[in-house]
Amino acid sequence: MPRQSSHTIVQTSQKARPRDPVASGDRDAAVNRAAGHNYFLLDRFEAGVALRGTEVKSIREGKANLKDAYGIIKDGEAFLLNAHIGPYSHASYTNHEALRTRKLLLHQEEIRKLTGQTQLKGHTLIPTRLYFRKGKVKCELAVAKGKQDWDKRETERRREADREARAAIAHSKGKYAK
Repeated sequence: MPRQSSHTIVQTSQKARPRDPVASGDRDAAVNRAAGHNYFLLDRFEAGVALRGTEVKSIREGKANLKDAYGIIKDGEAFLLNAHIGPYSHASYTNHEALRTRKLLLHQEEIRKLTGQTQLKGHTLIPTRLYFRKGKVKCELAVAKGKQDWDKRETERRREADREARAAIAHSKGKYAK
């Protein structure tokens, strides 16, 4: 005769907790909007960033700013300078410096490519965004060439012409759709 167990398994349904869109990777933690306006963004690379724990928590809170940040390559290593990550609100004496130099984690082959591209006249490394991927903070770096004022005006003219063309197409579709 089979023995019956006195233990019953009860499954409780837990509500799915809403995840932070920044931490889950659905939304960027920081975006450098001025980069596209001030530079021609040529080639993009994804780099890890060596951070302290309070910096990661601060980025999750949305306290990162890349506006004046730039990258350099020195002695075969890549660094991120002037990236502002505000102090973590719940940290004690172990908090980090907001503007410290942070090491970028790249493969040697990528560093060699970046070295060759940044040695060209007028080219530099600009971080375009910070985001999370699989729980790690990543930085998108772009090799960039500075725009002159007339380049910026030309870009704005082109953007305005494209906007007007799209509006005209949408207007003509709406007119003949009836």
